[in-house]
Amino acid sequence: MRWDSTSDTVSAVGTDTRSTRTLPPLDDLDRQIGHALQLDGRAAFSRIAEVLGVSDQTIARRWAKLRSSRSMRVLGLTEPSVVGETVWLIRVSTTPDAAVPLAESLARRTDTAWVGLLGGGTEVSAVSRSSADWARNGGEAVLLRELPRTPRVLSVRAYCQLHQFFGGAEGLVLKSGMLTPEQVAQLSPPAPTRPDEPVRLTADDHKLLACLAQDGRTPVPELAAATGWSPSTVRRRMAELRATGALYFDVDYGVHVFGLGTRAAVWLSVPPAQLHATGEAVAAHPEVAFAAATSGPANLFLAVVCRDPAALYAYVTGPLAQLPGVRDFETYPMVRSLKGPGPFLPGPH
Repeated sequence: MRWDSTSDTVSAVGTDTRSTRTLPPLDDLDRQIGHALQLDGRAAFSRIAEVLGVSDQTIARRWAKLRSSRSMRVLGLTEPSVVGETVWLIRVSTTPDAAVPLAESLARRTDTAWVGLLGGGTEVSAVSRSSADWARNGGEAVLLRELPRTPRVLSVRAYCQLHQFFGGAEGLVLKSGMLTPEQVAQLSPPAPTRPDEPVRLTADDHKLLACLAQDGRTPVPELAAATGWSPSTVRRRMAELRATGALYFDVDYGVHVFGLGTRAAVWLSVPPAQLHATGEAVAAHPEVAFAAATSGPANLFLAVVCRDPAALYAYVTGPLAQLPGVRDFETYPMVRSLKGPGPFLPGPH
């Protein structure tokens, strides 16, 4: 999921001057399509139409509208743990004049995702991935060596992701309830079987994955042209990568799609003996878009999405506060998002 504007307009990112345009109205069928594609990003429109009880043309027309308005897009992404990468959750405190330029710079990097401004706008959050040989490079991502030397950066805090409870292929849209359990079962592909050793990606794999990261529904002939493979080789390699969990598909969408206008980063401190049980519990909460155990004194991170500030208050003082394993927590509202899970997308969003 992408965290964008909090209203029914779309704001330009990567610039200081915001331009907006009105988004087309959405209905439950649009949201059902999003739920279906979160289950299987490359599901045939004919299959989705059959399960939803509408025509193929209706699904194709609706999806074209959703893509052209940038309300939704499908991204083909790699699962870090399967390809041997390490994930770092980074918080950077800056002087007030440096936060936006730094966030924009981080958003344009190829090794970052989920870049945004927290709280009063002087703290930048980002997710960075280090390659499989990170231990031989000093034990940290390249970004972590560069940030402390960046002008007007006051502090850098980095937390290593140790275990993911919810996120990745499990997008928040799966908690929307737009599809019935029977429809979910009909549209869900077989669960991947993760290998014991990391999946090694070739140079040609990276060409394939670069195309899918821009558009997870890129037609096979275009993928074949980009990789130099035959269409049958493209299909076979995608199937292999999906079967191991190395490749998954995510629906990137604006918060207006489901009327969720308030987002926050929440850091919890949980005793180690209760960490796993607490992580599993919060992963089931409908407000939680991402949950992971991390290094550091605040050892459980949540990305929370709610309808408005009142709903966020109700969540942190209700279901979250009632968990027996939570000793303390910090809540930081996300005031602006510059990048979601996929490549940086400049211009109006």
